[in-house]
Amino acid sequence: MTHADPPPRSFGQALIEAFGLRKSYGENEVLRGIDLQIRQGEVVALLGPSGSGKSTLLRCINHLEGLDGGAVLVGGTAIGYSERGDELVERRVAQQRVDAGVGMVFQQFNLFHHLTARENVAAPLRWVHGWSREDADARADELLAQVGMAHRADALPRHMSGGQQQRVGIARALASNPKVLLLDEPTSALDPELVAEVLGVIQNLARQGGLTMIIATHQLRFAREVADRVVFMAGGVVVEQGTAEQVIGDPQVEATRRFVRAMDSAEV
Repeated sequence: MTHADPPPRSFGQALIEAFGLRKSYGENEVLRGIDLQIRQGEVVALLGPSGSGKSTLLRCINHLEGLDGGAVLVGGTAIGYSERGDELVERRVAQQRVDAGVGMVFQQFNLFHHLTARENVAAPLRWVHGWSREDADARADELLAQVGMAHRADALPRHMSGGQQQRVGIARALASNPKVLLLDEPTSALDPELVAEVLGVIQNLARQGGLTMIIATHQLRFAREVADRVVFMAGGVVVEQGTAEQVIGDPQVEATRRFVRAMDSAEV
């Protein structure tokens, strides 16, 4: 008796839309007209060499960086801008991120060094969302357990490994039940032996479904396992996109082939 394959994952409407997105730093044009749509519930891996624009794209989506041209919409909202197109002050932008349901996990963890793991997750719920201390602490404990950090809830960041700090960072990003989770090279600052524990947490989130995730990564094996779609960037543009099987297994563009060969040899 053969087991039927699981039904294909289904996705909702486009939740994130980039149109002709451009971003420069001085003379260096990092994003050169990005057009991209990401559907509700989709897990997308952004691949590409260093300097290809992956991190900048993520930071433009939630307006940690302003745009020099084009537009990005999250659930129909251009985060960082008023309806007239005027740039907003950071307090208003922060509220837009909350309203749009955007969470972010950074390369360098970005934890508050003077707060415990529990407080790192709970404090933004109190400061930004107005939760009571009791409710925020309960939510923090629930999420720390989910990422395997319940036993370190009272530890300060300096007493945690990099992998533990990143797991707390993931818990913090999940605290307000975001619709979109942006992960910017979440394992690049980790020692090799700590990478698997963080990738395992992200993989579990992806398998649960429902959360829209964009993950900038160099980890091909991970992208193959978790991504519904792989987007390969080089030189500030989208070069190729499709399933992991298509883009990693049978790349059509020479730049993609070179990258896959280099990364495959590094992962052996």
